[in-house]
Amino acid sequence: MKKICHIAPILLLLMGLSVLFSCKKSVVDQPGPYSLSYGDSIIYMKPSGGDYIVTPIETSPGTYTGFPEGIQIDETTGAINVSKSETGLRYLITHTDPAGKESTTTVVLSGITFRDKYYNLSLNDSIAFPVYNAKESNALPLTGSVFDDGGGAQLSGCDVQTVNGQINLAQSIRDGLFGSNPVDDSKKEIDIVYRLNDGSDKALNKLRVKLYYYSSISNVAPDLLETLQDRLDQGVFLRGASVLGFTRIAKPRPPCIIIIAR
Repeated sequence: MKKICHIAPILLLLMGLSVLFSCKKSVVDQPGPYSLSYGDSIIYMKPSGGDYIVTPIETSPGTYTGFPEGIQIDETTGAINVSKSETGLRYLITHTDPAGKESTTTVVLSGITFRDKYYNLSLNDSIAFPVYNAKESNALPLTGSVFDDGGGAQLSGCDVQTVNGQINLAQSIRDGLFGSNPVDDSKKEIDIVYRLNDGSDKALNKLRVKLYYYSSISNVAPDLLETLQDRLDQGVFLRGASVLGFTRIAKPRPPCIIIIAR
């Protein structure tokens, strides 16, 4: 009887320790809040026989969305189809779990774009400079890169420099981009095919640019003025702009280059 009495406290102690360690283990194993990440803030196009897909480091139940328009993302897995997305832009990716809690991240799909801008030829403002990886201060990787691969833009009358991607707008007009006698509200969409010697390993990439011609700023169409002003105010597709800007602009492409003759 005494032996049983001595064993009982020991059993109680062991049971208590078991419960204590069990509680600690459950706290340690409890998952933290979901953090959306693709491993890098810049995603490069890659040479691929099919579509190039990039997935989040970790997936979680819920819905994935991308903003602004132009990025193709799987709503269930968060996988980004880089091959079918518009590159050269910054995107806000949002994951919303079944309870409505959100996790966000921003990614840049590597490539080039152009600033939406008025170019006044009478002020010698006649060169459109490409923006690399959504930041105007970034230096283009020029050595080994090719712009207007295949010469399609040049054949259309758009003077794209093959060594640096710059567009000579005055020369484009002389080359007949808008015809021999341009009139107000003339417009042309041009595809610029290029390969960059960077993390993309010279994978084939493409950018569509929309060019307009007006004899003077007073003749610019009102809806175009409004669109351009919104883009100038927000610039959400460029790095360094406030994420709050993502609430307004849905269509940053194609970039609008508005040529003013005088």
